[in-house]
Amino acid sequence: MSVLKSVRSEKRLLEILGRLPKETAANLLEYAEFLDSRHGCDPVATEPLTIPRPEKESVVEAIRRLSDTYPMLDTEHLLHETGDLMSQHIMQARPATEVIDDLEALFGKHYKGLGASG
Repeated sequence: MSVLKSVRSEKRLLEILGRLPKETAANLLEYAEFLDSRHGCDPVATEPLTIPRPEKESVVEAIRRLSDTYPMLDTEHLLHETGDLMSQHIMQARPATEVIDDLEALFGKHYKGLGASG
């Protein structure tokens, strides 16, 4: 399924869910969870994993670590901002440690936003 179709399906499902009575919406959620369990989807962590920051780490390694630390985040939503920070490091010679600090703040901000919207 393309990303666009996925977004449309997600929006449509949320519209339907919003119009349903509470009990029916709860039944729909139970059914979705049942389907999810039948298809063997691994549950995604809801809390960040504890992956310590190494003493020496490249920006690319930090992005990988942060993606692993926050598996509940859709990295496509972070792509633009992450790319901007990577460009600052490569094109403007911004120190890796500063960029990694900003990446950690960025992922943390998106995680907190996820909790606020959920």
